[in-house]
Amino acid sequence: MDKKTRGFAALFVGLILTLFLSSAQAFADTCDPIREEVLRLHILADSDSEEDQQVKLAVRDKLLSLHLFDTDGVNSRLEAEQAAQENLLNIKAAAQQEVYAQGHTDQVEAEIVRMYFSTRVYDTVTLPAGYYDAVRITIGSGEGHNWWCVLYPQLCIPAASEKEDTLSDVLTEEEEEIVTEDGYEVKFFFVELYESVCRFLFGE
Repeated sequence: MDKKTRGFAALFVGLILTLFLSSAQAFADTCDPIREEVLRLHILADSDSEEDQQVKLAVRDKLLSLHLFDTDGVNSRLEAEQAAQENLLNIKAAAQQEVYAQGHTDQVEAEIVRMYFSTRVYDTVTLPAGYYDAVRITIGSGEGHNWWCVLYPQLCIPAASEKEDTLSDVLTEEEEEIVTEDGYEVKFFFVELYESVCRFLFGE
């Protein structure tokens, strides 16, 4: 390949990369409001051992059964986050008590954080990669596989209240279509790739 051909090839590749990044950024920007309207629950096991994973699931079941994340009267992610913050000590205490009940002494931490999630599928909903606010429960070292769900809108909690949140309560029609309709898988892949590049280059 001569120098002129290599130059054209490099120009072509550069153009393709520019178009890709532009398209990925545009779709990522479209996904921003989705991330800002969702509050997630993230439970980290101490390790990947079968026993520690069972403890994680026991903690999950206990917390959900106590309805500590009910969103009655909540009309936004910020309100849901505030309610969770006010209940954080009770959440931590219930999780810790369940760990002890399972015969373990691992310490539990409960906090509200802003953290990165890769593209995740929950039931019929696909959430794009990016940073989300989350109630994070860490058991012990928190080095095991995690379990997650959506606290607001209330998608992962058994209906125990008169008001049941739906995606249409908090997302626009376009945003709801993005997370529920087929055909967006490739775009989600490119968004995740774009987000990974941004995190690598800019540390954010």
